[in-house]
Formats: sequence, C-alpha cells, structure tokens
Amino acid sequence: MVDIHSIIATHKNRDVNETKLDANSFPVPTFSDIPEVFFDDILVNYRLSRVEIVILMYLYRKVWSKTNPYRLHGISQLMSMSEVVEKLNISLDEIHQSILKLENFGFISTIRVGQYFVRRFFTKEFDEYYGQDYDDFEV
Repeated sequence: MVDIHSIIATHKNRDVNETKLDANSFPVPTFSDIPEVFFDDILVNYRLSRVEIVILMYLYRKVWSKTNPYRLHGISQLMSMSEVVEKLNISLDEIHQSILKLENFGFISTIRVGQYFVRRFFTKEFDEYYGQDYDDFEV
C-alpha cells in the first residue's frame, strides 16, 4: 500500500514563474464603504436586475467613494456615457433603462444630462432616518 508521504515526495511542483501572476498587472485594491442598508433592505425589498445593481454601485462609488467636489450635494458628473458603456460592458440602451428604473425607486435623480444625484442611504426615508442632508440640495 502506498502512503501519502511517498505520493507527495514524487510530486513535482510547477515552476513558480509559470503559476505566479505578474503583480504589476493588477491595480492596487481599494475599498468602498457601502451602508449595510443596501444589503439588508435594498437588495431584499427591491427587485433589481444585475445591470441595475451595477449602475447603482457605479454611480454610488462616483459620488460617495471617489474624490468628488460635489459630494456634499450627493451629485456626480459623468462626462462620457460611452466611457461608462465601455467600462461596464453594458449597452447604452440598458444603461438608460436602468437609470430610469433607479429613478422610479428614488435612489438617484438626473439633474441634467451627465449629472446625477445619488442618495447616501438609497431612499429618502433612510436618508431622513440616518440624518443625511445634502447641504440644502433638494430633489
């Protein structure tokens, strides 16, 4: 009977250079804070498609997780919708449909083309409950 030690002893490891990924090919990992209410309430009580979740998280990160001079107002600029299409690999039509649905839920509002208001706690009720205001910006 062959024991495990003899099997391991005959096993050859792959060359480290073949299996090790180039550390320079990946960006440095960063983290975005997302309120627990998103996972506990929004995902449970709102029927969002994968595309709608991706769009909401993309806009949320633009407003609340990245450097944004309009953060106090909950607003983000999107200079190029074609950049969003390319970055997220979602068709322009799907993006527009998702934005309309997210607006119907009240999570976001279009200020003007390319400028979006994104609630910090996703709904007006949660914003009020958690004391979030937008520096007198009302939508």
